[in-house]
Amino acid sequence: MFVPELNEHYHSIHGAIQESMHIFIGAGYKEVNSFPVNILEVGYGTGLNAFLTFLESKKDRNAEVNYTAIEKYPLQNDIVHLLNYPGQINRNKTIVFQTLHSASWEKKVRISEKFTLRKIQCDITCALLPDNFFELVYFDAFGPDIQPELWTEYIFRKIYKSMTNKSFLVTYSVKGTVTRALKAAGFSIEKLPGPPGKREITRATKKENRR
Repeated sequence: MFVPELNEHYHSIHGAIQESMHIFIGAGYKEVNSFPVNILEVGYGTGLNAFLTFLESKKDRNAEVNYTAIEKYPLQNDIVHLLNYPGQINRNKTIVFQTLHSASWEKKVRISEKFTLRKIQCDITCALLPDNFFELVYFDAFGPDIQPELWTEYIFRKIYKSMTNKSFLVTYSVKGTVTRALKAAGFSIEKLPGPPGKREITRATKKENRR
């Protein structure tokens, strides 16, 4: 998936699935210690991160997930139907993947008994987020060189306020301006090994409710 207007890909050209599994599932979801868990995704895009999270949650029958996704420009249905992630990951869950995209916006939709989805059509700059609510944040917006206004201290402070104590945010970017903005917002930063084609990724932790 490539956006000519932005000269940017939706996912790594080295492999979308392995990138998402490494960053958002491996360094994010699999580090969650208790359920139910409230997850925020900034940049819903192809729905791949939500789909992978749903599949991971099904491996533990006690894993209850409340998933909130923010996306200003949803994919058109004709493009969604061309995405072959279910065929590559789990063909039996094709209907689930389609439902993640067809679910109504601005409403909490039950995808399964223990997985709910709420999609918000706007960008993070105007989204209204609850305080002290999310245990995990997937920050998967287009890169800081493409949309620098989404990678600022102001935005990260807004997200920080919406997160619970000891929660964390994972993202693919390790750019200096990004890590400095995260630190200024109150996060502590870890740089972790990245997926193929990327040396490092970032995990930012909210240690205490001080802001």
